[in-house]
Order: sequence, then C-alpha cells, then structure tokens
Amino acid sequence: MNLALEGVTFGYPGRPELLRDASLVMEDGAYVLLRGPSGAGKSTLLRLLCRLEEPLAGRILLDSDPIDAMPPAQLRRTVAYVQQMPTLIPGTVRENLLLPFSFKANGGRVPPGDDALADRLAAFLLDGVTPDSRAETLSVGQAQRVCLIRSLLLEPRAVLMDEPTASLDQRSAEVVLAKAAELSRQGTTVVMVSHSSDDPAGVTRHACVSGCALEYA
Repeated sequence: MNLALEGVTFGYPGRPELLRDASLVMEDGAYVLLRGPSGAGKSTLLRLLCRLEEPLAGRILLDSDPIDAMPPAQLRRTVAYVQQMPTLIPGTVRENLLLPFSFKANGGRVPPGDDALADRLAAFLLDGVTPDSRAETLSVGQAQRVCLIRSLLLEPRAVLMDEPTASLDQRSAEVVLAKAAELSRQGTTVVMVSHSSDDPAGVTRHACVSGCALEYA
C-alpha cells in the first residue's frame, strides 16, 4: 500500500497553518514516527490521513487514489486510527472488541471467538482482563490497549497511533512498540505520534513537516 500526502496545506480558522505544501510518500510497511512540540500538527496529520479533517489544499492518496473518493467506513477500516484517549462503550470487553463487526460496512467479516480474543488480550499483557471484564473497570492504559486490539481485529493496511504508550508502564509500552514494529515487518504501514527519545531499530531517515520530525524506515 502506498499512503501519500501531495502538496497538503492545513490550518484551523484564525490560527497559523500547521502544514504547508507538505508531501510525503509512505510505502508498505513504513514505520513513521511523528515528533515535535505540542501544537506542531502531529495529531492533526493523523486525523487528515483518515479524513477526520480535510486539507485546505492538496491531496491525500491511498494506492494513488484520493482518499476523499473512498466511502469513509471503508477508508477507516483500511486506515485505522487509535486515539490517545481511548473510547469504549459501556459493557464487556467482548462487546467493545466486537463492536466494529456489528457495523453494516463490516457485515461480511466473521468475528473472532472468545479464545482468539483472550489470546489477543494476553499478548498485550492485559493480565486479569477477559472478554467478560467490564470496560468501565479498566484503567486508561488497559482501555488504550483494548482499543488498539479492536482496530487490529479488522486487519487494516495502515495503523495511525496517537501516543499509544503514554499511559503504560515500561513493560506494557515495550509490548505495544514491539507489536507496532512487527506490524511494520509484516507490511502494515504504522504512523505513530511519540514523544519518546528512543528510536526503533532501523529507523534512519528524516523529513520535516511543519515542525514535526518524521522518521521512517
């Protein structure tokens, strides 16, 4: 998959532009880190990539096709966005993980069973969390990982992650970052906002978009 910005400009009304004529190409399996000060446009760039914001000028392309030509549900299944603040519905962890499978746009997809869900939870060090656990009892860090698992169950081709380790202890953060690196090795494009100073292995190139340091392998 090729995800690209082509001459993109964006700014909020009455404020300086966050992006100006920005261009970037992310090939299959790219591992992109967005870094920069608060307000530099890191999270906004993620929102542009999944059409939660629209550019003022320029285009965003998926496999050379403008993303605004795709139905939003199809785009957000293909390019999954995991927000920094997790959003869960009241109910069980199972109900939250399987929520996307209840949408009409995903009607042809077979939801995983409890054993598969339990394996996913264990892989993200969610000890003591089961499909029957109540979502409202989870910590922010646990809820964040549940939201990430929920996005990955639809097997997206790109994952946009906004500070995915911000509320995690060191071991849990290492697991999430290792999973992101694994996804990249398997061909999934990963775009991550991070304030960490630790560089993933193999991340060597640098570009700059409106003060956000973009580092990609």
